[in-house]
Amino acid sequence: MKIDILTLFPGMFEGFLSESIIKRAISKGKVEINIIDFREYSDLNNKQVDDTPYGGGGGMVLRCEPIFKAIESIKTENSKVILMTPDGVPYKQEEAVKLSKFEHLIILCGHYEGFDERIRSLADYEISIGDYILTGGELASMVICDSIVRLIDGVITDTSLNSESFNDNLLDYPVYTKPQVFRGMEVPEVLISGNHAKIKEWQEEQRIERTKKRRPDLLK
Repeated sequence: MKIDILTLFPGMFEGFLSESIIKRAISKGKVEINIIDFREYSDLNNKQVDDTPYGGGGGMVLRCEPIFKAIESIKTENSKVILMTPDGVPYKQEEAVKLSKFEHLIILCGHYEGFDERIRSLADYEISIGDYILTGGELASMVICDSIVRLIDGVITDTSLNSESFNDNLLDYPVYTKPQVFRGMEVPEVLISGNHAKIKEWQEEQRIERTKKRRPDLLK
């Protein structure tokens, strides 16, 4: 998979690309991630990419020209363009699974007061990671990338993927490790029983109970 991220602040991605699972996925050749400063596509002498909004109002608005040029220079027939915006579709695990199947993703990080409405015509998907406002789309794009890359074959184990929260609209079951007793808190007896059928039954019961308690909306 190839992911191109269009941003005005490429330095924000340095740690993201050089640590943990993302770094290993890149090293293994499972994914190629390119950070593109779309300021370089501005035709203005000062590389300006924003301007005041028609009709008045506060803040600055991203202009069409540099973003259209940047996307058109890298887009192919296999590309899907994602626009990070607070009024986009709420992001869920099922969307991550769908996006992980594509060959090439282009993610546009908005900034300032917003972007010219005509830029939406470039997008195949408009995504929001939550009902709150960030200073830009960079952090949101990292969330999207992380959720997608970990689903690519060979990045992490199938066992880990098969027992995660939100599979079947249920949260994950509680897990424990050594020591068996810590400050009076004990590991449930069933988990040390060696009875794998009982353990499996307990895990499924815990998933349902945890979801009822913490995220009942998932069961509707």
